[in-house]
Amino acid sequence: MVNSPHNTAPPSPSEDFELILDKGRLSATQIRVVFISFLLMILDGFDITSMSFTAQRISTELNIDATNLGVIFSVTLAGMMLGAMFIAPIADKIGRRKMLIISVLVIGISMTLTGFVSTLWELIILRTITGLGVGSMLANITALTTEYTPTKYRSFGVAIVASGFPLGATLGGIIVVPTLPVYGWEGVFIGLGIITSIMTVVVYFLVPESLQFLRTIGTDNALLKTNALLRKMNKQQVSSFPVKSTNILPKASVMSLLAPPLRAKTIRLWLTFLLVFVSMYFLMSWLPKLVINSGLSESSGVLSAVALNGGGVVGTLLLGWFAANFGLTKLVGIFLTVAGSLLLLFGVLFEYLNLFLLLFVIGFFLQGAYVGLYSTSAKLYPTEVRATGIGWALGLGRFGAVIGPYVGGVFIASGFSMQLNFLIFSVPLLIAAILAWGLKIR
Repeated sequence: MVNSPHNTAPPSPSEDFELILDKGRLSATQIRVVFISFLLMILDGFDITSMSFTAQRISTELNIDATNLGVIFSVTLAGMMLGAMFIAPIADKIGRRKMLIISVLVIGISMTLTGFVSTLWELIILRTITGLGVGSMLANITALTTEYTPTKYRSFGVAIVASGFPLGATLGGIIVVPTLPVYGWEGVFIGLGIITSIMTVVVYFLVPESLQFLRTIGTDNALLKTNALLRKMNKQQVSSFPVKSTNILPKASVMSLLAPPLRAKTIRLWLTFLLVFVSMYFLMSWLPKLVINSGLSESSGVLSAVALNGGGVVGTLLLGWFAANFGLTKLVGIFLTVAGSLLLLFGVLFEYLNLFLLLFVIGFFLQGAYVGLYSTSAKLYPTEVRATGIGWALGLGRFGAVIGPYVGGVFIASGFSMQLNFLIFSVPLLIAAILAWGLKIR
């Protein structure tokens, strides 16, 4: 066993690691974990947006019609759902770091190969694989960020990481459009794939394993690794692990999320994620087209997406900051209520407010609430099932991500106006707000 010069007694409860990380200043290691997770989330947002902005050119060059384009979008989201639900939980057995390296490598390779496709089926297969990697990655960077961030700053730390998604989507709208004429859609995917592959090397050398996961292993070797990390962070070291930790890992399963202590909040969280995803992915998929259909220019359609995601960047950061003082799910409930109300009243407000300002504010509250749900899922579940819990919450939420764009497409094909679509999709957000209030997690 390894003894610490700072330690007089071994900690027994699992929460003691949280107490150790809560003491003193943030170390360079903790900051590095949050920053790299943030960069990975930017790449995810960029990936989603790049497909949206290259879809028209891909459909022309590969002779893919609108129906099959919809299939491509759907299989990506389905892959993300399956990755979050069935691949991410493997991290509770093999470790966050190892699963993250595999996920990022899969994304990088599949994105690069996407730039060389020549048929619809090749595109469908590669986008599905990319989705699997992204779904697994999202759950694990959320878990890792949670486990390396002090309690006081945990919601803000998760918010910083999650803000990378709308930031990546915003950058996608800014970068992809001028890049297309020079390098084509192939260049967009190859470039993004190479950057993601490089991030695999960054994760391998710079991201440590979760201390909480090492605790669940409970071996002498895990203890040595734990104290090496604690020394590097200038934190109190430990002399032993709790004896019971060696029996925890096999219990990480979806059934543990539905056991009596967690069942009610798990089901409520799943429903909240699903409803938020319905409306959020409807907006992310169809907003540019709705703006163009309303009589504005193509550039206005692009700017509408930039405004929505730009507001999301600010909203995610501010929700994380305020949550430390006002309560996490209370703020999520407020943000969802405001976002739903703005969509409900969009037809009236559109007459008096600038379109891009209104979309910025909607993005602020909607994506801020979405990130708050990330933090909620991370706080709700104990270490032993955290990646499983986050993965299933995100995975089932992806059902909403498939439903929203599909139903929106049916409505648009039926001639529904932007105002009427917004009114309809305000309903899931207002129901989600009620559910979020009932979670009562700080």
